[in-house]
Amino acid sequence: MFNFLQSYAKINIGLKITGQRPDGYHTLQTIFQEISLYDTIALEPTDQNWQITCANNTVPINETNLCIKAYLELKSHFPSLGGIKIHIKKGIPAGAGLGGGSSNAAALLKGINKLYDLGLTDGELEGIGLSLGADVPFFIRGGTQFAKGIGEVLFPATLPEMNAILLVVPDIHISTKWAYGLAKNHLPKNLKGGNFAPIPGVDESGISFASWDNARELFENDFEPLIFQTYPEIGKIKEKLLEYGAQYTSLSGSGSTVFGIFKEEAQAHKVRTRFSSSLQTYLTHPI
Repeated sequence: MFNFLQSYAKINIGLKITGQRPDGYHTLQTIFQEISLYDTIALEPTDQNWQITCANNTVPINETNLCIKAYLELKSHFPSLGGIKIHIKKGIPAGAGLGGGSSNAAALLKGINKLYDLGLTDGELEGIGLSLGADVPFFIRGGTQFAKGIGEVLFPATLPEMNAILLVVPDIHISTKWAYGLAKNHLPKNLKGGNFAPIPGVDESGISFASWDNARELFENDFEPLIFQTYPEIGKIKEKLLEYGAQYTSLSGSGSTVFGIFKEEAQAHKVRTRFSSSLQTYLTHPI
């Protein structure tokens, strides 16, 4: 019998690159927001090792897939772990800065933990997830999280009201590795100026932002200068969202998705119709 999981996307409310570690990973500050766009993952126990299928040919169906890496990582902790059949139905566009691969890995870790009654806590799953990717711990936790480090140090965050989030996705696949490699050339002080506005008392109790006023200055994305210069059509999407009345708009992660936050869902619906049919658009909500 299949077990069906919903693997949700994320957007980044701002992203500041703060430095680079000796191992090559970049440190950052960002606010992750889980949203209602999702992939569906079907899991079924099997006597075999693993099997993965997906109708979308952009998704690898071999050991490079993060779901298989997640399964194999769990099996290294639990050598007697049974096999798994995985089928992914894509709803999240790939290479768009929405975290689909990391979300799938997190959903798989949680799903297998439950399916095989492994008894791992969320904290333990986050630790395992970090070995797969810096965003995976966020997807274990979900919701709204302020992130530091390489994205794995998480604090609960509260953002102003978001009634509707419109995603506009051009047909452009952006390599995260490429973006991080070049983004620092577009930053002032060569990675030394990347911080949000001063945030007092950031600790395990979390942080809260009450208003979208001056949000463009407060929540900047350090990838925008590079991405908008390289792909001017992505920058024009942000300009249009602001022109059409978005309270806040930004590139998500390293792109290519640009999102706009709207006061009213009806307004977001109307704005959605104003974008070319050559662009993918999704009307979503925060989780």
